Amino acid sequence: YQNYPYPFTMTDRVKNAANQYIGGAKQTVGEKTGNQDLASSGAAQKSQAETAQQAASAHRNAEGLGNKIQGHVQQGVGSVTGNREMEARGHANETVGNMQQRTA
Repeated sequence: YQNYPYPFTMTDRVKNAANQYIGGAKQTVGEKTGNQDLASSGAAQKSQAETAQQAASAHRNAEGLGNKIQGHVQQGVGSVTGNREMEARGHANETVGNMQQRTA
């Protein structure tokens, strides 16, 4: 498993979730009070946060798939060549990939 810096951190995901709720609240308040500027601003904030959240999830899922494939290949090569260390790394990479996809 190689620890590359992720462009979408857990902090980003929390910020996106917060912006979804804040944007939705602004939109609702704007609609209820007849303030179209606030409603539009809230809708835009919510939409932007939802899009960012979807991008983060897609990126994490793709990374997970890559790690699973790498792990599977390492396991196979390690098994065929008798390289137990490579086989173990393969199991670890596959596990990391599974976890990345579950948290996507």
